[in-house]
Amino acid sequence: MIKLIGIPFDENSSYLKGSALAPSKIRLMDSEGSANRFCEHDLEIIEGENYKDLGDMVFTSSNSEWVYKKIKQTIHNQLTTPDKIICFGGDHSISFPVIEAYSEKYNNLNVLHLDAHSDLYDNFENNPFSHASPFARLMEKGILNSLTQVGVRTLNTHQKEQAKKYNVTVIEMKDFNLDFVKTLKEPLYISLDLDVLDPAFAPGVSHHEPGGLTTRTLISIIQSINVPIVGADIVELNPKRDINNMTAMVAYKLFKELAYKMMN
Repeated sequence: MIKLIGIPFDENSSYLKGSALAPSKIRLMDSEGSANRFCEHDLEIIEGENYKDLGDMVFTSSNSEWVYKKIKQTIHNQLTTPDKIICFGGDHSISFPVIEAYSEKYNNLNVLHLDAHSDLYDNFENNPFSHASPFARLMEKGILNSLTQVGVRTLNTHQKEQAKKYNVTVIEMKDFNLDFVKTLKEPLYISLDLDVLDPAFAPGVSHHEPGGLTTRTLISIIQSINVPIVGADIVELNPKRDINNMTAMVAYKLFKELAYKMMN
């Protein structure tokens, strides 16, 4: 069974707040945004039948370290065989504790990170839990077998050095093709930041970065993966910047495609 967990936290966002509103907005698309609940492989994705919605985590503190520990413990408690989890963020900082919890169950975990940004800052604004740093935190712990980043188009000198230091495979948008899919290893976790998409397809994100993927190409990436996907997160939807729920609907569509792949 797939478990769905909302993580409505955005206090580690460096620019705009709003992604804490995302989990409830994505869920709303199940009833208000879509013509039906079918994915593109003729399976209806229905709560209670092929996934269980556990609702949203509740945070009684905004302290980043406290939140990190709560998220990690919650995922650890819910990650029971053979269940898999899809998380709705929240900003990208939530991926650090989620993936760390996963790494404790899968000691050879591989991560596919889809994003306009590499999120590898060693120190961003003196906040070790910043949404600009989750993959730096994971890599410095040495707990991943591999990290593949796709769609990046904001690499600076520091992040290039970080990627080299930690042996991260980076497919920048300027060099994009689908060949990387064949190199992905199992077990695979997917972290999907919606700003990997061009703003034309996903205006409802905090950081607009032109030149990204089309929605069709992103769906093709998911559908082309041929190794078991054990978990995923969809992060950085900011409903405050969305237009007519366009990005929320994209997130819901991607959730259905990911859920199908995780079941098969």
